[in-house]
Amino acid sequence: MYKIERQLVIDTIKAMIIEATKTLDKTIVDKLEYAFDKEVNILGKSVLAKIIENQKIAKEENIPLCQDTGVLVCFIEIGRELVFDYDLTEAINRGVSLGYTDGYLRKSIVRHPLNRINTLDNTPAVIHYDFIEGNELVIHLAPKGGGSENMSSLKMLSPADGRDGIINFVLETIKNAGGKPCPPLIVGVGIGGNFEHVAYIAKKALFRPINDQAKVLEDRLLEEELLERINKLNVGPMGLGGITTALAVKVNSAPCHIAALPVAVNLQCHSARKKEVTLVGTIA
Repeated sequence: MYKIERQLVIDTIKAMIIEATKTLDKTIVDKLEYAFDKEVNILGKSVLAKIIENQKIAKEENIPLCQDTGVLVCFIEIGRELVFDYDLTEAINRGVSLGYTDGYLRKSIVRHPLNRINTLDNTPAVIHYDFIEGNELVIHLAPKGGGSENMSSLKMLSPADGRDGIINFVLETIKNAGGKPCPPLIVGVGIGGNFEHVAYIAKKALFRPINDQAKVLEDRLLEEELLERINKLNVGPMGLGGITTALAVKVNSAPCHIAALPVAVNLQCHSARKKEVTLVGTIA
């Protein structure tokens, strides 16, 4: 059996949060620069230039990319050979607390949706656990902004709506959102499962590498068509028009009931902040 010390989890989460809020992955920057070169709308091109400049300044001056430093979303993969003599969820949230307080990041979490009392350290995080083989703890995290999350949506379609129904719902979501989710977007689409699972797989789609393709053919073809059609909507960067409404579309699917066709659309703004770290256990 293997062990990973509580303090290592805390320190890792803290460091990941601070880095994620201040630096964009190079693959995202490359997509933005490619979009800038292609964009034909003058306003859209100007916005993309500002977005690219903003991420450079954030990195050089060690300041957040955006004032909204989000709700912390984690996907945690736990090796089956690992043992924990502490509460892993508590350790993760301790790292979140330190990351947001010591990193001087905006605290955006309230204790209850109605009383709106701030928790003052951005806890608790939203944490999803899964198990893998081996002795590693794989941490995927993203500070998810409120603007893009607010414009996400879910619908229980009829099976008769089929592929066209899925496409129409995604396009309707993007059109209705306009500039509010701060495009250009990464669009996570979940299809199948049930009411709660389809939202989960749509969120998980946003954690995929921006340059990958879905392994399932039907999903991959949907990704290609949706990206093309979304970029013909003329929403454009920050809603000011252009051919760059989305940088990528990621479709995840799951088996579902014969009477159901759940669809969820989870939007990610251009400040697509996420990090991944793997911790290796030592013999307990």
